[in-house]
Amino acid sequence: MKLLSIFFLSFLLTGNAWLLDFSEAKFIAQKENKHILISFSGSDWCGPCILMHKEILDQSAFINYAKDHLVLVKADFPRLKKNQLSPEQLKKNNDLALKYNPEGDFPLTVLTDAEGKVIHIWSGFPGGTSEEFVKQVADTIQKNALKK
Repeated sequence: MKLLSIFFLSFLLTGNAWLLDFSEAKFIAQKENKHILISFSGSDWCGPCILMHKEILDQSAFINYAKDHLVLVKADFPRLKKNQLSPEQLKKNNDLALKYNPEGDFPLTVLTDAEGKVIHIWSGFPGGTSEEFVKQVADTIQKNALKK
């Protein structure tokens, strides 16, 4: 049954949904030969995080690129009581932060391969446009492929 739900989740990814579970993201990335992009943010308190999503990650250039090349993982750390995460989700996000964001930087965007090996980290708001960020991601993936 769990395998069926993972395949259904994979089907939903064609709509470019942000996953909340890194294990599922790795499974899908391996199956579809994609990279993983993790967004660490504070969606209701971190101005640069909000700007990162609004100006870059929610724009069509990024969405269209991600659809074919990335599995997206959202590790959100909201502060407002009305936006609090379930204890299970908070644990998943904390575990992910221990591995990929031990300094607690926000926003932090981490690009990994399908196995979860870090390829590149963007600390803070990278500035520029969504198209420029897509080029950075694509160039990073291409350079990593050449190393192998």
